[in-house]
Amino acid sequence: MAGEATQVLAQFAATLSYDDLPPKVREHCKDLLLDALACALAGHQGEETHQMAALAGALALSDEASVIGGGRLSLAGATLLNGYLITATTMCDVHRATMTHVTPEVIPPSLAIADENGNSGRDLMVAIAAGCEVTTRIGNGMDYPEFRKRGWHGPGVFGPFGAAAAVGRLKGFDAETMARAFGLAGSQAAGTFAAWGTPTVKFHQCRGALSGLMAALLAEQKFVATREFLTAKDGGLFNTYASGGKVELAIGDLGKRWELEQIALRLWPSASLMQGMNTALFDILAKQAIDPAKIKTVRVTLPQMGYDMHGKLAVYKGKFEALISAHYTAAVILHDRSLTLAEFEPARYDDPKLRKFAEHHVTAQADPSMNLLQTAVDVEMADGTVHKVKSDYPKGSLENPLSRKEVEDKFRVYAKGRLSPSAIDEIVAAVNTLEQLPSVSALVDMLSPAKRRDAA
Repeated sequence: MAGEATQVLAQFAATLSYDDLPPKVREHCKDLLLDALACALAGHQGEETHQMAALAGALALSDEASVIGGGRLSLAGATLLNGYLITATTMCDVHRATMTHVTPEVIPPSLAIADENGNSGRDLMVAIAAGCEVTTRIGNGMDYPEFRKRGWHGPGVFGPFGAAAAVGRLKGFDAETMARAFGLAGSQAAGTFAAWGTPTVKFHQCRGALSGLMAALLAEQKFVATREFLTAKDGGLFNTYASGGKVELAIGDLGKRWELEQIALRLWPSASLMQGMNTALFDILAKQAIDPAKIKTVRVTLPQMGYDMHGKLAVYKGKFEALISAHYTAAVILHDRSLTLAEFEPARYDDPKLRKFAEHHVTAQADPSMNLLQTAVDVEMADGTVHKVKSDYPKGSLENPLSRKEVEDKFRVYAKGRLSPSAIDEIVAAVNTLEQLPSVSALVDMLSPAKRRDAA
């Protein structure tokens, strides 16, 4: 596809229609939406959620937008908090080619603007598709290995573009306005791996949502911005954050090959690069009745990046480190035969028996030949028996996808206790038939207990 990358993507996002979406893409957008809602409801259990809620409440005193599973805040506050809720408990989506979580940036402003404008479910689906495709395309076009080598973190750099694309599509931007929104989004792109190991990496994501929202709203006012932000020689995204990027990966086969289908979901809480380990361990447990007391050693082999990020936390501090520790996560899976947020509460991860097992019985090593999807696990028993599994495709990846029922079950688990049983059923039905929903406001009302009480 010929043309400057920013403007090609802007034209794509501005003109995308429901009829342009293949059936598989439509269904994946539904999965992404329902999964993001499940994660947001779980996010109310996040360790730092109250801190982000305080910030969100301080941004403005209005209450025109709904918090998923909560009350009402300003448009900016709800967008920020909803983005954080989706990522708060480390169980949202990931585009593994760029190690970028996408729904925390795209879904919150999409829901807020669709609710405000009275857009239909079909409009929302198109906005989600536009936002997710733009985010992942820009990520690929960046030449991710070079980008990562410089220390950048994808959600805060790519995410603002996706959020701007989704909002611009809902507002009916033409291609020129969309390109200016991308220029404003790029001017706010930021976030590095210096934040790794702290909750600030999750702030990158919700801030990306807010940045994209602001970019679109300012572009709507005809604010002047560059329309060639991605490829500008002096300060353009591809030239500044990498070494010129790979433009063909950003715009090649656009609208024919859908990169958003590569956005993986997580069945279990814990870090993205540990999902292959989780898959392997549950495969072993499905085949063998293993007594944890008789395990001698658990050997986990991770790709180099996975090992660097998750293989050095045999001794962990608090919930966040437990969520990103291969040692603890392997230990608790083998002991509980389960992995939900219950396994990441202090009463469980501070159990002395589990801490000792994680530190002394689980070992991690790197295999640089592995790609980011692969993991191998060997469980050696005291009698010398060894149970081995290699996972090439983690549960939730394109090659090993979650079923719609598995996504629904995840939603039901984390909606229970925060939403009424009738609301839970209504939300699942609304997302499953999203293209038939006359107004997104109906879905938002179902998701906001405060709004439903006010209506009653």
